[in-house]
Amino acid sequence: MSKQLATIHGTTLPSLNSGSLESYIAAVHRLPVLSAEDERSLARRLHQHNDLEAARKLVLHNLRFVVQVARGYRGYGLPLGDLIQEGNIGLMKAVKRFNPEMGVRLVSFAVHWIRAEIHEFILRNWRIVKVATTKAQRKLFFNLRSAKKRLGWLNQEEVETVARDLGVSPREVLEMESRLSSQDTAFDPEPASDSEDKVFSPSAYLTDERPDPAALLEEEDWESHHQERLHSAMADLDARSQDILRRRWLTEPKATLHELAEEYNVSAERIRQLESNALRKLKGAMVA
Repeated sequence: MSKQLATIHGTTLPSLNSGSLESYIAAVHRLPVLSAEDERSLARRLHQHNDLEAARKLVLHNLRFVVQVARGYRGYGLPLGDLIQEGNIGLMKAVKRFNPEMGVRLVSFAVHWIRAEIHEFILRNWRIVKVATTKAQRKLFFNLRSAKKRLGWLNQEEVETVARDLGVSPREVLEMESRLSSQDTAFDPEPASDSEDKVFSPSAYLTDERPDPAALLEEEDWESHHQERLHSAMADLDARSQDILRRRWLTEPKATLHELAEEYNVSAERIRQLESNALRKLKGAMVA
């Protein structure tokens, strides 16, 4: 955890690198949960004035939720402190992208980013050789890893059940089970001194399949650009259309057509028309 996030209001947070994980967890739980109004105020200060102190407070007062999410991944054999550290990165990314005008709490928005960072960390460290390279394989990895806590080798019926539930082929289930049950192999082992045989270690045939950093930056810029266009397009709608879209698409529980119709004293069909027109305007602004 960076030194910039180490203190707030005189409270010092132990570093996760100091070895005092229990002290760190106790410290983050002493920080109070922000009220919805305080959270919106801080988020507005961040986005309107680039207030880094506001960003720091948003991160610090939500660290307890990262600990809660990280604890759910302790069964993967990785240090809880490392899982928390990765989750903190996801929280900071979420704070940067959080829009206080969308009507949802930061923790609801951030949980996706927290889990995504933890998932990536687990996949990078579970084996030197990657066990999951596609979205379907990652879903299979996390679900099958959980199942393997309870099961030995899967029988054919169990393989077919897992494949059906996760939308993958039985072959992929068997392949993933084999990977999870295999032993780690040294990436570049030293050959025996008395052997002249050539050693074909993973370092000899594996390639780095990670995305090009430049491509990742371009993708992030593209996403940020389109988010800005979406927010701008929303701002161009009238207040009623904004409210309808927000409550129909961006909040939980979602409002029904009849609930909105009663509130605005119009028919449910009229609400549907307003929603459709607003969505069409948003789409037009995004593809223009």
